[in-house]
Amino acid sequence: MAHQLVVVLDFGSQYTQLIARRIREQNVYCEIHPYTLAADPAKLRELNPIGLVLSGGPSSVYEEGAPQLPASTWEMGLPILGICYGAQLTARALGGKVTPAERREYGRATVKILEGGANQGVLRNMAAGEELAVWASHGDHVEGLPAGFVHTAESENCKYSGFANEAKRIHCVQFHPEVVHTPRGAELLGSFLFGVCNAKADWSMASFVDEAVARIRAQVGSDGRVICGLSGGVDSSVAAALIHKAIGDRLTCIFVDNGVLRKGERDYVATIFRDHFKVDLRVIDAEDRFLTALADVTDPEKKRKVIGYEFIAVFDEQSKTIENARFLAQGTLYPDVIESVSFKGPSHTIKSHHNVGGLPEKMNLKLVEPLRELFKDEVRQLGLELGLPHHMVWRQPFPGPGLAVRCLGNLVKARLDVLRLADAIIEEEIRAAGLYESIWQSFGVLLPVRSVGVMGDARTYEETLAVRAVHSRDGMTADFVQLPWEVLGKISSRVINEVRGINRVVYDITSKPPGTIEWE
Repeated sequence: MAHQLVVVLDFGSQYTQLIARRIREQNVYCEIHPYTLAADPAKLRELNPIGLVLSGGPSSVYEEGAPQLPASTWEMGLPILGICYGAQLTARALGGKVTPAERREYGRATVKILEGGANQGVLRNMAAGEELAVWASHGDHVEGLPAGFVHTAESENCKYSGFANEAKRIHCVQFHPEVVHTPRGAELLGSFLFGVCNAKADWSMASFVDEAVARIRAQVGSDGRVICGLSGGVDSSVAAALIHKAIGDRLTCIFVDNGVLRKGERDYVATIFRDHFKVDLRVIDAEDRFLTALADVTDPEKKRKVIGYEFIAVFDEQSKTIENARFLAQGTLYPDVIESVSFKGPSHTIKSHHNVGGLPEKMNLKLVEPLRELFKDEVRQLGLELGLPHHMVWRQPFPGPGLAVRCLGNLVKARLDVLRLADAIIEEEIRAAGLYESIWQSFGVLLPVRSVGVMGDARTYEETLAVRAVHSRDGMTADFVQLPWEVLGKISSRVINEVRGINRVVYDITSKPPGTIEWE
C-alpha cells in the first residue's frame, strides 16, 4: 500500500527523528532524508511528498559551508514547515535577514501569538494574544522577513518566533514543536499536517508490520537463515518476533551470557523465549571471555567497542555451526544510531552504541535491523501488535553493554555481583511502589568512590551506589523522576543492609540534556 508521505530534510539537529516520530504518531507516514536530497529536485519529486519539514541544525545559515537548499525547494508548491535552522534558512533564502542574537535563547520560553498568525496555518487553533510554552534552542535570530511573509508569533527574546506566507503554504517557527517540552507541539504539527498538507492519516503500526515483513523477506531471500542476538530486552525481543513472523523457522536466536547482565537474566530469557517463540535458542556461556577482554578497561567508549566486538565474534563463530546462516539481526533503534553516527544527515555524534559502534569493517554476516528507525515507544506498540506478552514489552530499557556502563571503573566479577544485587533491589522497590511502568528507566550505578561509614560499631570503607530514575518518551530527552522519599529510603536501607560492598547511596537528579541517561 502506498502511503501519503511527509519528508523531513535533515540539517543535523539531534531532534530530527523526533519530528518524524511526532508526525507518525498522528498516523501520517514520514521519512527523513539528508538536506542534500533537494539538490536533485527530480529525486525529491519522485518521492511525491505531500509536505516538507526543514529541521533544525547546529550551523549558522550565514557561515561559509553551512547547509543550503536550492531555490527550487521553495518553488515546488509544496507545503513547508521550517523549524529553527529551517526557519532561518527559509527567511534568508527568500530575501529576509538572519543575524547572530545578542542574547541566545536556549531552553524553555514563552511565545505570544500575534494577529497575523491567529487561527490559521500551523496556528489555526491559537487565538491572538495567547501564550504558548515552547522549547527553544538557537543562537541566531531572523531580523527581517522576506516579502510576502507575515509576523505570526514572538517571544521576549526573539521577535520573529513565527512567520508565514499563507499563499505559498510556507510556515516557520523559531522553536521546537517536536519535543515534549513544547506541550502543544503535537497540535502545531497536526495543524501543519491536516490544515496545510491535507493529510489523510493512512499509516499505522499494523501497516508497518506488513511492510517490514516484506522487506525482511526480500532481504533474506527464500533460503537464508538469520541469527538473532537476544538479550531479553524489548528491542531484541520485538526484532526476533518480527523476523520470526517473516521467515519462521529460519531464525536461530542466540543468548550470550556476557557477565554484565541483570540478576537472573539468563534463566528469564531461556524460559520466555523457548516457551513463547518456539524457535531454536542457543545459550552461550561467555562470561569469562568478556570479562577477560574487559579487564583493566575503564574508558566507556572502549568498553562499548570491546563488548560490540566480542558480541560479533561470538555470533560469527556460532554462524559457522548453523547451516546457511548469512544474516545477523540486531534490535538497533534510532536513538542508538543518532548518538553514534550521522544517520541520513549531518547529526552530531554524542557517543557510540554497541550495536553500531562495535562492528568490524569486514564481517561474515550481513545485518538485518528492522527497528532501526523506530523509537522505544513505537517498538512497544509494535510488540503488542505482534502479540508479545505485556510484561516482556514493558520491560524498562537495558543498555546493550549492560552493567559494563553502569559499573564505573574496572569491571571485575566481584564489583559486578555487588551492582547486580543492588540493581535487583531497586527494581523490586520501584515495582512494589507501583511505579515501574510509569518510569522510563530506573537503575543503579556503582561508583569507584569509597567513603567512610559506620555499621554497628565497625568502621567501613566501601563504594557508593548512585540511583538513577528518569522519565522520557523516546530516550532523546529525559527528566529525572521525583521519587517519593519513602521509596528512596527503602532502597537505601535495603542496599546498605543487604549488599556487602556499598555503604552510601546517592540520587542522581540530572536531566538529559545536559547529561545522558546512562552514566557511560
